Order: sequence, then structure tokens, then C-alpha cells
Amino acid sequence: MNRIKKLKKIRIHHEGTNILITSAIFLLAINLAFYYLLGTNIIFYIVAAISVVLYLLMVNFFRCPIRLFKGETEKTVVAPADGRVVVIEEVDEHEYFHDRRLMISIFMDITNVHANWYPVDGVVKMVKHHNGRFMKAWLPKASTENERSTIIIETPEGETIMTRQIAGAVARRIVTYANPGEDCYIDEHMGFIKFGSRVDVYLPLGTEVCVEMNQKTTGNETVIAKLK
Repeated sequence: MNRIKKLKKIRIHHEGTNILITSAIFLLAINLAFYYLLGTNIIFYIVAAISVVLYLLMVNFFRCPIRLFKGETEKTVVAPADGRVVVIEEVDEHEYFHDRRLMISIFMDITNVHANWYPVDGVVKMVKHHNGRFMKAWLPKASTENERSTIIIETPEGETIMTRQIAGAVARRIVTYANPGEDCYIDEHMGFIKFGSRVDVYLPLGTEVCVEMNQKTTGNETVIAKLK
């Protein structure tokens, strides 16, 4: 029973600590200024209400649920992020594989958890950050033209997959924890994207797809594919 309660615990991701502290000080200063200048009139209460709503939205954005995948991890690909499936299609991949791959993309809106999990067990073979634009993350060109980080993982079965963290129109910072040569596992955080974004997963052709278009996903819980 204690273990179940622990797994349901919600914490704040450490990527948000400084932002939340700074924002709290800033909003408090604004509200104090309005209080001393105007007293407790209608404008003060409106500003206070807006401040509370904004701060709660930021807290919600940086929440970080503790999740453990309960299924079999062999040949399993789990969702690397909370969000909605916006792409399931075969594409030509030109950065690493230079061949046809199955791409599954998950779009995260401002209300989703923005922590990213490793989608498979394996070894990190390559990590590369690309500077780029900040177009809306659901646009097709965002996958190759936006600010992004690429992570290549080789699974224990010898399959190689690629994940790509992509910044959106609002996002301005991608954090990637993966390092080349390290072992990685489902249940571990791969990174974090601040304020709206998308994660692409590139899989070998013939991979069994386990999700549908527009389906909502839960990071580190929803199985999105099964490798051959």
C-alpha cells in the first residue's frame, strides 16, 4: 500500500525550481506595488487573481509525476512524453539513418507534463543538438527546421531508434540528459522541454504500431510500438 501511494506522488521537476522561485518573487512584488499604490480596490483584486492563475499554470507545467512502467520492456517502445499523437507515417530520414523509417510524433501542449522519458532500454550511441527556428511544433517542417536535440539509442536486441526533442513556437529551451556511451532505461528521464513542444520517435520499418492518430499518450506508460 505504501508503494502504491509513493508511485502516485506528484513532485515539481528540478528544471522549474529557479523559474518558480523567480516568478513567485516577481508576482509578489507586483502585487505589493499595487497594494501600496491603490489599496484593496477592484484593480488590486484583479491583478492578484491573474497572478495566482499564472503561477498555478506554471506549477502545473513543471509537475513531474513519478511513474514506473509495469509491463515487459523487451522490444517495447513506450511514449516518451505526455501529449497527443500527431504523426504516424513512413518518412525519409536524412540526419542519421539515411533511409525510410516509421515516425511517430507526440505533441505536448502547455497543459501537459513536459518531462521526457527514454522510449526503450538500450545504449545511447549519439546525442546532437541543432540550433533552429521556433515554428509551431505540430507543423511537418518543425521536425527538421526547429531547435531540436537528437538521441540515437541501440536496444539490447540490436535495433537502432532515434528520438528527437523539438522546440515549439513558445519553447526556447531543450534540456537533454542523455550522454553517448551511457546505458539508458525505460523509467528514466531523457530530458525536458520548456513551454510547448514535440517528441518524434523514428523506428525500423515493420515495427508494430500500437497507437492511433490523435490518441492521447501518457509518458512512460502508453505503449506506442512493438519492435520486430
